[in-house]
Amino acid sequence: MERLYLASAVALALALLALGLAMIAVTTASGGGPGAIGVVGGVALATLGFLRLVLLRRRR
Repeated sequence: MERLYLASAVALALALLALGLAMIAVTTASGGGPGAIGVVGGVALATLGFLRLVLLRRRR
């Protein structure tokens, strides 16, 4: 059960990170600047995903 939890937590963290990076890429490709909602939201999601991975790594 513990293994399933870790695998799903890692998958969710990677999905958040990928979604955040995709939001940043799409927003900047569409001409959005650093204050655009897509960039700000993308940075927030990418940061959350990255920090979740860091916390999971410390847990092991």
